[in-house]
This record gives sequence, C-alpha cells and structure tokens, in this order.
Amino acid sequence: MTSRKWKSSRLTAAARIASAVAISIGFCSAAAQSLSVLPVNVFLPPGERAASLSLTNSGAKPTSIQVRAYDWSQKNDQDQLTPSSVVVVSPPMVTIAPGSNQVVRLILRQAPQGGEATYRIILDQIPGPGEPGVVQMVLRLSIPVFAAPETRAAPKVQFHLERDADKLFLVGDNTGQSHESIHDIVVTTSGGRQLEPLAKVSPYLLAGATRRWELGAQGYAPQPGESLKLTAHGVAGAIDEQVAVTR
Repeated sequence: MTSRKWKSSRLTAAARIASAVAISIGFCSAAAQSLSVLPVNVFLPPGERAASLSLTNSGAKPTSIQVRAYDWSQKNDQDQLTPSSVVVVSPPMVTIAPGSNQVVRLILRQAPQGGEATYRIILDQIPGPGEPGVVQMVLRLSIPVFAAPETRAAPKVQFHLERDADKLFLVGDNTGQSHESIHDIVVTTSGGRQLEPLAKVSPYLLAGATRRWELGAQGYAPQPGESLKLTAHGVAGAIDEQVAVTR
C-alpha cells in the first residue's frame, strides 16, 4: 500500500515556489530593462475575486507593458492557454517611468464552479526605439493565478511508472479539485540508484490533468509490477511513497 507523509504546510510550499520564481524573474529583469513583478503567483481564497500585481521599473528608461489574461489548462504534458473572458485586467497596457511602479488589477467576472479555476497573466514588454549597435532584450512573464471555490478543494495525485522503449517515465494523475506543485523528484531503485527528471519543467499539475516526467534511467529497465521509491515535495509538504511500474 502506498503512503504519503505530509510534513509541512501549504504556506511553506507556496513560499518556496515564490522564492524560486522570484529568482528566475530577477535574472530575466536584469537583461530586460530591470522590470520586476510581484507577486509571482496569485492565490485567490474562497469568495475573493480581485487581486493586483505591482510592476516596478528600476531601469533608466521608460518601459511599456502589455497585460493579457488567459484561461489555463493542461493537455498532453503541455500548458494550454486561451484568451480569458472571465479575468479582466486593468489597465491592459501601461508605460512605467524610470524608478516608478504601476499596479495592475485583476478581477474575476465569476466565481469558480466546482473546483479550482486556473489562469495565467501574460506580461509582454514592448520594445522601445532602436539604437544603432544595440540588441534589445524584451521580457515576457507568465504569472499563474489560482482561484479557490467555495467548497474545499485539494489535489489528489496518484503516481506510477511507465516504460516506453528504453525510456522510463514517472506519471502523475491528478483526480483532485485543485493543483499540485511537485518539486525535487527522486525515484530510487531497489539497488539504491537515484533517478531524476532529465529536464527542468514547470512543477504544476492542474486538477484533472496528467503529467509525465522522463527520468534519467539509461541502462536501467524495471519490469512491470516492480516497485520503486518516490520522494518529492508537493503543495502540502513531503511526498514519500512506493510507485509501481505498470508497463
């Protein structure tokens, strides 16, 4: 029987995610006119339908930003974004003077129904006038928005392993009503070999979605029915369980 040990709070996991994304944004901003955005992800609790983003231009020149809202789902291991008619952003276009900041407001036209609703806010930096011999770098940021329903919603992820020719995949199926965020994945064989994902990808696994992580397992071919140990970190804390090879 599999077991999962939850050892820390959702707040701790969210803070770790925010920290990691903030570092990523910091590096991008340094190369793109020093634009920063906070928060780096938005959580709307039950009954709340408004939030805001703070955009800061710490550069020496004005910068213009286009802001758009998308409905966010996942299919075939890919994020699917479609223009949202639910989320309103105001203003949708801003110009920020050097050393200034701008607040962008987000409003949901309707409350989530049944489960968590997920969106992404895309911020695109508009290139300024060109300068001879200067290559402009512009920034695109994608901010996740999670809106909780009135009823309690939680992720429910079941893991298994699949072989595909000489490749090995960890597969997660989220049949719950809210997203999971999975970090620090390690699958350990009975012989003590540690297998980790080959690529760094988004940690989010949305409600109703399936994700596959290819593991670095060259030369290792577990048989169907074999069980390996999975350790990782999720929204609520540590994940520690046995996962079976299904094929």
